[in-house]
Amino acid sequence: MSDMHSTPGPREPARPGNDNGMSRRSFLRLSGGATAFAGVAALTAGLAPLRELASFTSLEKFLQKHYKEMTPREMERVLDRIAREVERQYGMRPHVRDLKPMDGVEFVYALNLSRCIGCRRCVHACVAENNQSGDPALEYIRVVKMPQGTFDLTKGEHNYEPESVPEEGYFYMPVQCQQCANPPCVKVCPVRATWQEPDGITVIDYDWCIGCRYCQAACPYFARRFNFKKPVIPKERLNPNMSYLGNRPREVGVVEKCHFCIQRTRAGRYPACLEVCPVGARKFGNVLDPESEISYILREKRVFTFILKEEQGTLPRFFYYLDK
Repeated sequence: MSDMHSTPGPREPARPGNDNGMSRRSFLRLSGGATAFAGVAALTAGLAPLRELASFTSLEKFLQKHYKEMTPREMERVLDRIAREVERQYGMRPHVRDLKPMDGVEFVYALNLSRCIGCRRCVHACVAENNQSGDPALEYIRVVKMPQGTFDLTKGEHNYEPESVPEEGYFYMPVQCQQCANPPCVKVCPVRATWQEPDGITVIDYDWCIGCRYCQAACPYFARRFNFKKPVIPKERLNPNMSYLGNRPREVGVVEKCHFCIQRTRAGRYPACLEVCPVGARKFGNVLDPESEISYILREKRVFTFILKEEQGTLPRFFYYLDK
């Protein structure tokens, strides 16, 4: 356990291409992907209108620019495409937005380990809010049952099914994306499908991700999830309030993760996991505002605040703390 000496400031977001100027499209072209797609597009051009529509939306997605290169008008067309795809699949027209980071805001999360009871309500709320797959099950938050006296995650239990919680002799440590100020996942992405935004949130463009899983291997917190199978979301559970960089449905073969409920937090709301916590163990807010609750916690509970795997040098924006 270590003291937090300073709060990391926002970092400049990465540029669309990598250091070699490699883009998603050129990466796929080098691997033969563009040629294969062109052949498929030509083959499907003469099929029935419904098949033509499906091919057209796929072509739209393939030719789509990087998120940072799109004009507002181009983004409007992309959002409309996503809405059409969701409506065709689920019979429901969603409200899809592209919410930008707010000036003077850097989001930080803090979790009180003295209060967490391991009920996993945060896990279930996150699944429902962020349109995560139910089959195969995909969850952004892991709640680890830890024996008292250690913070070594290798000694924790990930799959516990007690009759009631909390259990004597244990405490509970929820783990999710730490929104690092020095994110190793961003550095290894060959097509810059993931990057850090000015408000501290590391995001993923699911239309740009090629599923190489380099980011998943680089993350020391095991926070990223790969869709091995086509995600299944029950229609009755679909959350129609969506964000391009947030909770819109994802396809098979991409990596996804916690994004601080970007569709909520950039609209002035708390993350779903925080709102559902029955014991108030979760705190969230703008660390650049000295009057915010999160600033107060990190300032007043400094001696009792620690960073998970601090030795990795990732500079997380997710802090754990204990009551005095």
